[in-house]
Amino acid sequence: MGGHLNIVIRGTGASVPDHVITNDHFASYLDTSDEWILSRTGIKERRKIADDKTVLDLALEASRLALEDAKMTPDELDLIMVCTATPETQVPATACWLQHELGISGENGIGTFDLSAACSGFIYGLVFASNIIQGGNYKNVLVVGAETLSRITDSQDRSTAILFGDGAGAAIISRSEDPEQGILYNELGADGSRAKAIWMPAGGSRDPASIRTVNERLHNLRMNGREVYKFAVLKMQQLIVEALERTGHVADDLAMIIPHQSNRRIMDSARERVNLPPEKMAVNIDRYGNTSSASVIMAFDEARRDGRLKAGDLVLIVAFGAGVTWGSALIRL
Repeated sequence: MGGHLNIVIRGTGASVPDHVITNDHFASYLDTSDEWILSRTGIKERRKIADDKTVLDLALEASRLALEDAKMTPDELDLIMVCTATPETQVPATACWLQHELGISGENGIGTFDLSAACSGFIYGLVFASNIIQGGNYKNVLVVGAETLSRITDSQDRSTAILFGDGAGAAIISRSEDPEQGILYNELGADGSRAKAIWMPAGGSRDPASIRTVNERLHNLRMNGREVYKFAVLKMQQLIVEALERTGHVADDLAMIIPHQSNRRIMDSARERVNLPPEKMAVNIDRYGNTSSASVIMAFDEARRDGRLKAGDLVLIVAFGAGVTWGSALIRL
């Protein structure tokens, strides 16, 4: 749990693949329908990356847009952090590839690293970046949430294939000169006893890649949907209520809640718990599905660019993900 972090989000950007996958695509070969998927998840379509593209392509475009929005050049960055569950390579970090593509690598290249907290990734990254900036040695940090979940989703598993999409979002985090601005409250947490609620069994040192692991489809996501749903409904409500109570704010003070785009029913139940009108919750799950670590920053960027968020607004971001992990941050823009 953290106190006031005096930072500003100077710029944001987002990127999604061109290829749209509708619910009818899954209905064509799985025992499902557009109506079934929409009623249970809120998803109408999602994006899928082309075979000749990677998570780096999405991260790079989102980063360039964030830099443009902040009116900055890559040379002004002091640190790069990529939050992802689908890295470009296991070694090295995706952030290293991104640093090079941004043109700031070399003997004096800035620090880069990846962060793995699944769907909570961007909030973890935002809080870490803000604390690093508060330390005084770093001024501008690029935080990226980027995923190509289509690469690790089992297309034959009805319970997961319909949920996930590909996308990326990026934010430039800098120190603010305005004492009222920044993260007023944050909470990061995890419960490792639920690690198998959402996981990919093979590919790590626990079960390295082999003919057996490929044949048994162990390199795909597996999820206990019932357990995840029950946990997520309660946790998202709890995160929202605690953030308000511990800062002395009420729901009416919020310009917007930006939740991880996991399931429309989970999001709506959390919003209704604090009696917020629908227009005060950012929703893009209908168009992009669950994009894991990218979902919060993609929705944040969208709300900034269409004018729903402006300087001085109070915004609450909340997420939960594999691990299980969770995070929240109450931000004065």
